[in-house]
Amino acid sequence: MLSSRFTAPLKHLKGVQKRFSSTGLNFELTEEQKELQATAKKFAQEEIIPVAAKYDKSMEYPWDVIKKAHALGFVNATVPQDIGGLGLSALSSSLVIEALAYGCTGITTAVLTNELAETPLIIAANDDIKKRFLGRMLEEPLVASYAVTEPIAGSDVAGIKTKCVKKGDEYILNGSKMWITNSGHANWYFVLARSDPDPKTPASKAFTAFAVEGDTPGIIRGKKEINMGQRCSDTRGITFEDVHVPAKNVVGEPGKGFLVAMKTFDKTRPMVAAMACGLAARCLDEAAKYSLERKAFGQHIANFQAVSFMLADMVIHLELSRLMTLRSAYEVDQDRPGAYYASIAKAFAADTLNKTASDAVQIFGGAGFNTEYPVEKLMRDSKIFQIYEGTSQVQRLVISRQLLGRVKENGIY
Repeated sequence: MLSSRFTAPLKHLKGVQKRFSSTGLNFELTEEQKELQATAKKFAQEEIIPVAAKYDKSMEYPWDVIKKAHALGFVNATVPQDIGGLGLSALSSSLVIEALAYGCTGITTAVLTNELAETPLIIAANDDIKKRFLGRMLEEPLVASYAVTEPIAGSDVAGIKTKCVKKGDEYILNGSKMWITNSGHANWYFVLARSDPDPKTPASKAFTAFAVEGDTPGIIRGKKEINMGQRCSDTRGITFEDVHVPAKNVVGEPGKGFLVAMKTFDKTRPMVAAMACGLAARCLDEAAKYSLERKAFGQHIANFQAVSFMLADMVIHLELSRLMTLRSAYEVDQDRPGAYYASIAKAFAADTLNKTASDAVQIFGGAGFNTEYPVEKLMRDSKIFQIYEGTSQVQRLVISRQLLGRVKENGIY
């Protein structure tokens, strides 16, 4: 029992117990969020799942689905209301993305990449750039690309070699990007280039960001890459050869592009985590349904502890992934620095997904290794989540740095 010296300071709280009991953590969605989530789930069931296998095999870009998603407002959903967009919060957007990803993450990646390209403009661009580049995305089903990654600079964004030189009222871009999603169909690109050639200049002052029109002379779009999974997602290399970009298309301040790119990841990594949750949920459902159909040794395999415990572990880690994803999205909506929670969510959800997908294949047995059954594709689609938007190892680097910084400053975690 606590002594009076500990309880005395709390006596003043007795009169406000009711107020405190009704505030604080709340795990309920608003009615609008529930409706939004239900609509996205319906869209995934009716428009994505029936065609997902077809697009995976043909590797055709899913324009038909994107156009339908655009008509419903699922594309460009976070574009601010003052430009004409829905202005969805990060939390609401994560609900939509998880629901769509349940259907196919290849198709959802094509949709989400618009948000990845648009977010740096929302964060740092002036009103003129926002109106010119974001406004058009609402009017018709266009796609954009986030052109940062290079052949020798993936998670190491500060290592990019694409350079820009200012001449008069424009910049000249030269360099190559790699693994750029939507790049074969992009109407415009968000591009990060080195503007200070001095290697000793800190990354925070050495790069400049641009919004670049897709039809600008000198932009060379490479061949579509054939990837392990998410095969309908368009991924290519892009080369910039003396590409002239007006200075009015600089996103944020010249020299501050690296900071814009990093702030973008803080806001979009929760969305990637949401995608991972959607795919993990699909893997779980497929495995659970199959375990109730498949019989061995005279009974459904769901009755075997070896299988039921695998399913239980899938549920445990999926629910934890969802909670961390929503927490990270909440931090974004509170306009707080989000790298810590975003990295935790992205790393945990990605690792959870890969374990869940692998176990789903295991539960299917030989059928899981066959293309006639769905989990083969789901497992191929899962691997990229431990790689794109920063590898799982880089997320741990971000987390550990944040942790150690807190301990140095406060003495405790």
